[in-house]
Amino acid sequence: MNRRKTGTEWEKAASEYLQAQGMRIVERNFRCRQGEIDLVGYHQGYLVFVEVKYRRTDVKGSALEAVDGRKQRRICRAADYYRLRHGIGSDAAVRYDVVAVQDGRILWLRNAFPHVEPGRGGAAVW
Repeated sequence: MNRRKTGTEWEKAASEYLQAQGMRIVERNFRCRQGEIDLVGYHQGYLVFVEVKYRRTDVKGSALEAVDGRKQRRICRAADYYRLRHGIGSDAAVRYDVVAVQDGRILWLRNAFPHVEPGRGGAAVW
């Protein structure tokens, strides 16, 4: 099975898992010049941007480690554009979650990292 198909299948599984936990998914695979966001939804009063990461094994690092500072900045830039494009103000409650899939298990890490301003460093430490 190719990597894109595998990723798509795990994104679908993550979406179903999040919906079962009460998240309302409003968009999948939002793409723009700034980056891509796997899932966008609403959960407990937050607009949630979700990165789904799959790793078959941890040989190349864990799924959580794959969401490094560079990836976080790209997600935040894409989220800023998403909010601008949809007329969602800067006062909206926003959260960045990661769904890590490894060894067939789904781990949902809520509020996985803070918003990273463009041009700034900052990376979550797992």
